[in-house]
Amino acid sequence: MSRNRGMLLMATCCMVACTDALADEVPPLIFEEAFENGAEHWEPTDTKAWKIKKTERGHVFSQFEKRSKYEPPHRSPYNMALLREFNVGDFVLDAEVLSTHEDYGHRDACLFFGYQDPAHFYYVHLGKKTDDHANQIFIVNEAPRTKISTKTTPGTDWDDQWHHVRIVRSVESGSIEIYFDDMETPIMTANDKTFLWGRVGVGSFDDTSDWDNIQLRGTRVEKP
Repeated sequence: MSRNRGMLLMATCCMVACTDALADEVPPLIFEEAFENGAEHWEPTDTKAWKIKKTERGHVFSQFEKRSKYEPPHRSPYNMALLREFNVGDFVLDAEVLSTHEDYGHRDACLFFGYQDPAHFYYVHLGKKTDDHANQIFIVNEAPRTKISTKTTPGTDWDDQWHHVRIVRSVESGSIEIYFDDMETPIMTANDKTFLWGRVGVGSFDDTSDWDNIQLRGTRVEKP
C-alpha cells in the first residue's frame, strides 16, 4: 500500500467519527475505488473526456479534456463522472484529487452529490479564487447553479500535488461540510434540505483533474 493510500485510510477511520454532522457513529463503508481495475463503476457525462491513466502511484481516473462535449440543461459543470447504482442519504465521501490544469483564477475541481438528474443536484466548486461563482457550494434546481454556502475561504490553494477532500452530509439537519486536507475544520459549509438523496461524483467545471482512492460511507437508499 502506498504512503498516500495508507494516510487516506487512516484519516478516514480516525476522523469520520469526529464530524459533527453524523454525530459519533462512523458510517459504514459501502463503496471504495482505487481504479486499479478500471472505472466500470463510473458514468462520465462524456466518455471521451475521461480515461484510466497509469502513474507512479498506480492507476488513476483522469478527466483530461478541459471542455467536454456534454451540454448541461442549465449553467453548471461540464465534466462529471457519477458513481453508478448508488443513491445515498447521509454520507461521507472521501477522495484524493490532483488538479492538472495550469494555474489561473478559476482553476478548479468539483465533487457532486444529491444528484438526481442533470437539472437537480448539488456540487462543491473548489476554485482558486472565491467569488459568487467559484469556491462555493452550489445547488442546481431547474435553474443555473446558485450559491448556498454559509461559509467559505478566500480560495482553494491549488498546486501540483495530490490533496484529500471530503464531503459530510446529514439530510436530517440539512448540514453540508467540505474539508480540504485538514479533516478537523471544514473549509465550506451549507445547510439545505432540497435534495435528500442522490448519487455522488467527481470532475470539474471546465478544467482537468485526476482522481484516486475514493471511499463512500453512509446510508444507501432506494430511488423514490
